Amino acid sequence: VQLVESGGGLAQPGGSLRLSCAASGFTFSDYAMGWFRQAPGKEREFVAAIGWNGRVTRYADSVKARFTISRDNAKNTLYLQMNSLKPEDTAMYYCGKGQGGATIDTYHYWGQGTQVTVSS
Repeated sequence: VQLVESGGGLAQPGGSLRLSCAASGFTFSDYAMGWFRQAPGKEREFVAAIGWNGRVTRYADSVKARFTISRDNAKNTLYLQMNSLKPEDTAMYYCGKGQGGATIDTYHYWGQGTQVTVSS
């Protein structure tokens, strides 16, 4: 299993970024996927999750209506569109393969992460 995140960077408050997670080594369309984030000195926290076919999604309250999770099973890729970014969104963002829950223990594999920094 390999998960490779990309798309992070520096954004201004109110700006947007789109994260991608390229998956390989397993049948991507069989699994729910999720995004988590971890800020320095804090625990890894749930951001969003999506079912195997993309029809079911769930979000942390802190990102609801600002972030959109999606997937392209033909490209084995998971996405996170982040709009209206806030400084508190600054963190390392990780994609995970698992059961689509909101807790870390429901995910079995993680990527290496991509850094998102929101600052003026």
